Amino acid sequence: MREKRQNIFFIITLIIVSMVLTACDKSIPAYQDDVSVSDEVYTEKKNKSIDDFFIQPFEKVKPVWKPVEVKGIYLTGWSAGNRKRFFELVDLVKSTELNSMVIDIKDATGQVTFNTQVQQAKDINAVSAKINDIKEILRILEENHIYSIARIVVFKDPILAKNKPEWAVKTKDGRVWTDYKGKGWVNPYLKEVWEYNIKLAEEAAKLGFKEIQFDYVRFPSDGNLKNIVYDKITDEPKSKVIKRFLEYARSRLNPRGVYVSADVFGLVTSASDDLNIGQVLEDIAEVVDYICPMVYPSHYAMGSYGIPNPNASPYETVYASLSHAVRRLNKMDNNKAIIRPWLQDFSLGYPYGVKEVKAQIKAVYDTGLKEWILWNPSNYYTVGALEKKQTTTEKLEAMNTLGIEEERSE
Repeated sequence: MREKRQNIFFIITLIIVSMVLTACDKSIPAYQDDVSVSDEVYTEKKNKSIDDFFIQPFEKVKPVWKPVEVKGIYLTGWSAGNRKRFFELVDLVKSTELNSMVIDIKDATGQVTFNTQVQQAKDINAVSAKINDIKEILRILEENHIYSIARIVVFKDPILAKNKPEWAVKTKDGRVWTDYKGKGWVNPYLKEVWEYNIKLAEEAAKLGFKEIQFDYVRFPSDGNLKNIVYDKITDEPKSKVIKRFLEYARSRLNPRGVYVSADVFGLVTSASDDLNIGQVLEDIAEVVDYICPMVYPSHYAMGSYGIPNPNASPYETVYASLSHAVRRLNKMDNNKAIIRPWLQDFSLGYPYGVKEVKAQIKAVYDTGLKEWILWNPSNYYTVGALEKKQTTTEKLEAMNTLGIEEERSE
């Protein structure tokens, strides 16, 4: 009888312990310091098709990075991969008001700039490895409190178009279509093209980039557009296709805890249609965290916004363009992107220097916006246009001076 009671007591004890452990397991939150999710959870979500996304609930994960009011510069893969040049640009950020870098992960040539593990990129010989050690780059940026943004050029991809002609934009006679520069584009309607770019974005997020920025997220704008034929499985308008891509990309990147941004033509801020490239301001602002109009004054036609020469009037041009964007997005609800424009720091038809760059930055602030990024294709920036960071000594001296002035005023 005693042994029987002992056995019953032992079984009851096991049941109680099991219940306690189960409750604890449910009450302990997942570890949130790592941007990546578990392989099991991620694989389950990754295997969903694009169509599944629109009919299945999808878990949204709040970004693990604190938002930054970006004041940034752009770096090519070559600049990021050249140790001397990279540290020069890091020093520029550290010594001025800058706080962010946009780094090419896949550029407009179709080349992937680092040693990616995405097999598709390897198969089409797209890996250039301009950046030898991307993890080291990200470590240095993190140590110096520099916000990292991965730039991915999406639908302008000559390498993918050449090696996967079935995914390319086609001519009416079935050949791979090219723009005026002879560069191939891939078909925005094709889900295989979406998947390739999103896999690269997911990898960049897992490496530690805090934001993924999609560029050339549009249909072609130059070349013999009348000779284009799209292999497509839907009759959706171009703007709907672009919005769906960004919406799907964001859903895939949410589990990685990163922000998503999209570059758009400067004219998108004031256009009443999609400019035949699939970019509508409100549509894109609904599905990304940041929308980045490229408001380069050199890219506006004479007379735009009533300005005789927009390129020679950087303040007026940027102010007019961004004012349109602000007014339009103010009509939307709170679930909308933050406007973060690209500004011109290069000369094209008119010399640009300290005055012109400062004028654009002032225009950004005068429209009520707080963020901006400078574009120079060679990555040489106008240092004199940027406010310098104060050293600790300078800050103390300024405080002491302020204190003396306050005493005198009393």
